[in-house]
This record gives sequence, C-alpha cells and structure tokens, in this order.
Amino acid sequence: ILQLHKIMYSHMNNPMAGQTKNVQNYISATYPDGHTEILFTPLAPFETPKALDRICEEYNRVIGNMELEPLIAVPVFIHDFLCIHPFNDGNGRMSRLLTTLLLYRSGFYVSKYISLEAKIAKNKDLYYEALSRSQHGWHEGTEDAVPFIKYLLGTILAAYKDFGDRFAIVEEKLPAIDMVRKATLNKIGRFTKQDIREQCPSLSLSSVEGALRKLVAAGELKREGTGKSTCYIRLK
Repeated sequence: ILQLHKIMYSHMNNPMAGQTKNVQNYISATYPDGHTEILFTPLAPFETPKALDRICEEYNRVIGNMELEPLIAVPVFIHDFLCIHPFNDGNGRMSRLLTTLLLYRSGFYVSKYISLEAKIAKNKDLYYEALSRSQHGWHEGTEDAVPFIKYLLGTILAAYKDFGDRFAIVEEKLPAIDMVRKATLNKIGRFTKQDIREQCPSLSLSSVEGALRKLVAAGELKREGTGKSTCYIRLK
C-alpha cells in the first residue's frame, strides 16, 4: 500500500509520498451546490500504521483460509481503509486502486475493461451516502458495513453489465455506422460522443464521429450544444 502511494505521487515531489499521514484528516463531501460537509473523523496519525497493518493481516487471513467470499471481504477492507484514511492526500484514489488490485487477485478482471473509478465518480452522492451510513459507530466497533458492501457490489455488477453490453456490440462484425447505431440504442436521454466510444472500443474516434454525423443527417439522432458540451438524443 505504501509503495502504491509512493508511485502515485512520485511525479509530484510530495514529501509524504509512501508515508502515512502526519496530521489529522477528515472525510468530507462536496455537494453540487458547492457546500462541503464533514462526514467522519478518521483515526489519529499515531494510530494509523498499526491499524493499517491490522486490516491487511485480517484480510489476508480470511482470504487465505477461505473464511469469507472475496466479494464481501474486498468491500469490508476498502471500508476499513477509508475509515482509517491513512494518508494526508490521495485516500479516495488509493481506495479505488486497491479495489482494482484486490479484485484482480481474486480473479475479477472487469476493471481492466470498465473503469470503476469513472462509475464511482458519476455517482458520488451514492458513494458518500453509503460511506456515511456504514461509518457510523466504526470507532466503537458497532458499525454496519452492509450499505457500503451493497454500494460497491452494485458498482462492480454495473461494470460487468457494461462489459457485457460492449462485448455484444463488438462481437458482431458490423459496419461502423451500424455498430454506433446499436450503441445509441442502449442509451436513454442525452449521451456524448465519449459514451459511444466507450461502447465501441474497436472503432477509431474519426469512425465514431463520422457515424454520428450520418445518424444525425438521417434524422435518427439530434445533436445539441457545441464543442465539449455537444450531446445527442435518439429521435427514433
């Protein structure tokens, strides 16, 4: 964990890269209206190294002895990691890296193809809510980690569903316009060019753009906005 953190901050000349925190930190949420709220006070710096060792030992024990299904053990470990909040900076990103690593080690490779980090970022309110509900009573050992377990499992399941949808599109040898058309049929409401690129990883950017232009010209899609704010809506 310390090595991962050191690698992550190696390009920033951060003196605390690869070291646990030296000041008290807090878990806070920033909401769409701009206000920030403290959700939880993690462990103090002097408590952190021992606590980090303990959750690693416990995780290795239950996985090594096959005492607990990995898809339950991973969210529990990540939840405890976030409650400890071991670094001055980068705890959220580290938790997502560790989620990917632990899933890999247990044979779940979906995050190789679908970004769990992007899914979490798109639903930050749900993330903060699940974390807040699960952290209540953590210091006293009376917490209920189930809301966070359900949240993370739901995110993983959604990633597998997206992977299945992408595979269904690319396994057929279709012309670019038909592949893009099929991808748009999976979308509800407004969607962007990037959304379609994610659904059609085998197509180049120019192929996606060309197909979208043809679908707009044919009256199948409506284009709104300009530049980076451009989006599309299905008309039929």
